[in-house]
Amino acid sequence: MSPQPPRILSVIPPMTQLNTPYPSTAYLTGFLRSRGFDAVQEDLALALMLKLFSTEGLQALHGQIEAKPQRTARVDLFMQQYPRYLATLKPAMAFLQGRDSTLAHRICSRAFLPEGPRFESLDVYVDEDGGDPLAWAFGALGLQDKARHLATLYLNDLADVLRDAIDPRFEFVRYAEQLAQSQPTFDPLAEALAAPLNLVDETLRELTLAAIARHRPTLVLISVPFPGAVYAAFRIAQAIKAQDPTLVTVLGGGFVNTELRELSDARVFDYFDYVTLDAGERPLLALLDHLAGKRSQQRLVRTFVRTDGQVRYVNLVEPDIAFAEVGTPTWDGLPLDQYLSLLDMLNPMHRLWSDGRWNKLTVAHGCYWKKCSFCDVSLDYISRYDGASAATLVDRVQAIVTETGQTGFHFVDEAAPPKALKALAAELMRRQVEISWWGNIRFEKTFSPELCQQLADSGCIAISGGLEVASDRLLTLMKKGVSVEQVARVTKGFSDAGILVHAYLMYGFPTQTVQDTVDALEYVRQLFEQGCIQSGFFHRFACTVHSPVGQDPAAYGVTLQPLPPVSFAKNDVGFHDPTGVDHDALGLALKKALYNYMHGIGLDEDVRSWFKGHVPKTTVHRHRIARALTSRA
Repeated sequence: MSPQPPRILSVIPPMTQLNTPYPSTAYLTGFLRSRGFDAVQEDLALALMLKLFSTEGLQALHGQIEAKPQRTARVDLFMQQYPRYLATLKPAMAFLQGRDSTLAHRICSRAFLPEGPRFESLDVYVDEDGGDPLAWAFGALGLQDKARHLATLYLNDLADVLRDAIDPRFEFVRYAEQLAQSQPTFDPLAEALAAPLNLVDETLRELTLAAIARHRPTLVLISVPFPGAVYAAFRIAQAIKAQDPTLVTVLGGGFVNTELRELSDARVFDYFDYVTLDAGERPLLALLDHLAGKRSQQRLVRTFVRTDGQVRYVNLVEPDIAFAEVGTPTWDGLPLDQYLSLLDMLNPMHRLWSDGRWNKLTVAHGCYWKKCSFCDVSLDYISRYDGASAATLVDRVQAIVTETGQTGFHFVDEAAPPKALKALAAELMRRQVEISWWGNIRFEKTFSPELCQQLADSGCIAISGGLEVASDRLLTLMKKGVSVEQVARVTKGFSDAGILVHAYLMYGFPTQTVQDTVDALEYVRQLFEQGCIQSGFFHRFACTVHSPVGQDPAAYGVTLQPLPPVSFAKNDVGFHDPTGVDHDALGLALKKALYNYMHGIGLDEDVRSWFKGHVPKTTVHRHRIARALTSRA
């Protein structure tokens, strides 16, 4: 008798994001269905959040707080306002899900929602006349956005209470990431998983078992994109194995592909039967063949297994599935009407990451540039570049719009190729497919004003890209292949076409001096001043073992700190920079300045005013960017 065909459940573990599904399960489910498999998916990140922040969840939280002898001031304030929270939580959640827009009037009255410490952030906006602190941002007509911002603060207050009272590791995005990120051993995670279940853990266990009962899978795929989803992924697997040890569990995803490449701790396999690396399609097909008795374990692809108590990596080299043949992602089975549109940041570009439900799609696999010194260029998700035709991409776009009824797309490439975007825009317009889209690019000169306008005409509303450190010396060292003046001209072309621009910024790169940092901030100030960029985010440079800096530190003037023996996660590596600059102190000033620039504040001030203590005067001419915009490349 032939074995029963598998039923495959792909799971998004907590926490990823709340406004739209993380796309990994949509990709895998679409691919598996294209190959004839019975595949379904669940977003347990959203399910956990909706259960915790429901009337029932709030009552459970209240009950556990009452039993605790000590409370923080924030938790005390919640208990005092508990009746108001209980009365307002359900309507506030419905409003954030877009199911009750009329509630905006009451929310904006500031008399409906109870207000905790998060609302203190509004004090920075109070005008001299004592008027509405948010009037500058939303005006008289921005009722819905203003209400969504207030409701987001309300929800963040509740998350803070949950963190104080139940689980100090809880975050909406980075849940318990310190247990997994670059952890050389499994010990911290093992200790946490052995601890008694708290309210969050128990809720996740119940949701997991309900999903298993609902779908009755024979194989569960858990895709972990970030360190902040690892703990919950293991809790999910723990619940599954306690219920049915024979149910096969598989771990994969971005975190695994980046950090678990030297996995040797056998305890991981108490939770997962298999751990796969890199693009999941080919390893999954091999695994499914193995489970069906069609291939031996020795012929698995990029897969860790436990054999006789030892971890073994099996990799029969086979070609990956071509990007053009991976199928169309599907969101079938995910509750698209229950995601929450949050408005943390008032900046119109910055909000795109948390506001609105975007269909996530990829223009190409990998990065066509794959040279940046800080990037994991040696790993598959960067190094293997593989595209698809514009016709195939627009076929996928149309299929997704038909399925979801929603026309917003976020292209999640590391850097979408300009040639592919041009072809995509032309095909969208040729077929008269009307969508709104945004994505990540390199600020290269191929993006002429004419191409920027073509992209805008096809529906492009926003672009993000890496400026990193606004210093030509450091950009050359980084092998970015761009200059500051080129970035200015390219970003201005996008802005002039009505496309919002977000710049990824970096500080603490090897050999970066205080002078470099001050000059970089002056460039950034001028880019905001000239309307080239509307949003940005400063990241602290982290050296990874898979990047050119990590693999050849001497070429960048640094020495790496020795790593301990690794049996679990390996990614970030410390280094010694002979410049001796206190980048953490400088970072506080950079982030404060950028926050203000994004709100149109302080653009006329000397950049030194943001730093504590003495820093040198900038060497950048005050009109450097303005002059660059009037000159030819």
